[in-house]
Parts: sequence; structure tokens; C-alpha cells
Amino acid sequence: MNKPKARPALPQAQDLETGFVVATYGRHCLVETPEGRRLICHPRGKKNQVVVGDQVLWQTAGDEGSIEKLQDRRNLFYRQDEIRTKSFAANLDRVLILIAADPEYSESQLSRALVAAEAERITPIIALNKSDLAQPFALAWERLAPYRAMGYSVMPISLSPRSPVTDDGVAQLCALLQGLTTLVLGPSGSGKSTLINRLVPDAQVETGEISLALNSGKHTTTSTRWYWVPALDASAESGAMRGALIDSPGFQEFGLNHIEPARLADCMPDLRKHLGGCKFYNCTHLHEPGCAVLAQVESAEKSGTISVRRHRIYAQLFEELGQQRW
Repeated sequence: MNKPKARPALPQAQDLETGFVVATYGRHCLVETPEGRRLICHPRGKKNQVVVGDQVLWQTAGDEGSIEKLQDRRNLFYRQDEIRTKSFAANLDRVLILIAADPEYSESQLSRALVAAEAERITPIIALNKSDLAQPFALAWERLAPYRAMGYSVMPISLSPRSPVTDDGVAQLCALLQGLTTLVLGPSGSGKSTLINRLVPDAQVETGEISLALNSGKHTTTSTRWYWVPALDASAESGAMRGALIDSPGFQEFGLNHIEPARLADCMPDLRKHLGGCKFYNCTHLHEPGCAVLAQVESAEKSGTISVRRHRIYAQLFEELGQQRW
């Protein structure tokens, strides 16, 4: 009787090298080593579960590498389409939500991004671009008053090269991101590409190099990329980094389907501070009598700490998340 063949021994952690993922596409990913070398790696197994920002252990496999172990994550950010929810960035310190005074930003999209950040306990920063457009900017800034009242950092900036504004706010924004890993989100027209190209002078060159390496000659591109932000201080040591930016896919693709509807209010600071005061323990904060949240929603008859717009967005998201579970 033939004995079954023994499975090859898995490599031990002490035999593996460390690195982190800087770009992904399909079954390929690009891993950077502590020395700054980058190489194509393939995750072990059928499913590619690594995302940009992941810390991994890998070993050489021919001219490329094989990812043998995914290290524990501090947090994980999701996106979604009509079919599924998928993770795309990990181990973040900040989420920068870049919106513009013109064209008018979607408050629903902004709220989705904030909920996604709150769900993973990542500090968000809102940057409002086009401060050089006086009237549109004033109106947009006023719309953001509830978010400033919640304690969010809201930064005015101007990324236009023709801007008459002498202090464009970019230096102050960079100070908040110094030494941190930041995911940059923004809709079309917000200035996301302009900001990244300004902070990372070689971003376009690097994007081309990453695409060439990962695509192996095919006309495809990655959707999420890591960029080191060089230190601005000329006296800094060679190789010193001021932080990192992760460029993101489309603004509308935030994955919230992993969030239970009952947890949604806890991810919205203006609602969260009133939780625990409702008459019913399973209150949805939509229609129940004795709801501490509803008591704070502003109306024509009374003032409140929760704007009508924000509660309407909560109600829409609550319904959406509930439908996903049927």
C-alpha cells in the first residue's frame, strides 16, 4: 500500500522577508522591501486578499516573490460596486476627503466617506478646494458648518495654478499629514490628481513604472497606489519621508455593506453623542417615541444639534444597509 505523499513544509517566519504592498492588480501585487526594492509578488492560494498598505512576509520564487503570510491589520477600508464589496487599503492613519466648492459636492458621498472612516476608527480630514472662488466657496463652507461642529478638521485650500490666493492652505494641510499614511478620496473635479502631483513630483512617472511592472505589457492599470511624499526640508537625511499618500478609486464606491444598520448611528458623531438616551434599547432613531436622537433633529418648531439633511442621509443609509441583508 502506497503511503500518501507528505505535503511540503511551509516556510518558517524566520526564513521569510518583510515588505508591504504598494500596488495591486488582479493576481499581481507590488511589494516594497525595507531597503526600498520593489518586486512583483503573488499571494499564496486562489484568492488575492492583500491590499495596498498591507504588511506581508514573502519569499523569492524565481524572478518574482510569493507572499506567504499577511500580517495583522490595524484597519481596513472598503469599496463596492453593484455586485460586491471589496477591501482596497489597509493600515491607514488618516483619510483625506477632498471636495471642491465648484462643482458642488455631494453631501451624501461625503457622509458615506466619513462613515467608512469612522467604522474603522480612522481620523478623517475634509479639505475644501477652490477657496479662490469667493461666492461658491462661501456657500460650500457654510454647508460644512455641521461637520465643523462635529469636531472634524475642515481645511480650506486652493489648488489652482492661477489662484490669486497667496496662502493656498496646502502647507497647513501637509502639516496634518506629516509622517502619516493617508488615503486620499475625492470625486472628479475635486483636484485629487493635482494635489498628489504637487506633493509627489514624480507621481506620474512612478504610476507609469508601476503599471508597466504589474501589467507585463498589457493595457491595464491599477486602481490603488502608494506614493511616498518626500521630505520638504532640504536638510533632512537622504531617504527621509514626510509621509505617504494612497491614491484611491472612484469617490462613489465606498463599501458600507459590511456595517450593520444598528451600528450606523455610532459612525455619525452628531447622532452618536445622543445614543443611550432612547426609550427603547433597539431604537432605529427613525420613528420611535422617546428617541433621544429624533429629539435633537432641527425643525421649523425647534432648534437641534442634528441637521435635517444629516438625519435624512442617516435614514437613507439605514434603509440601504437593511436591504443588503435580505
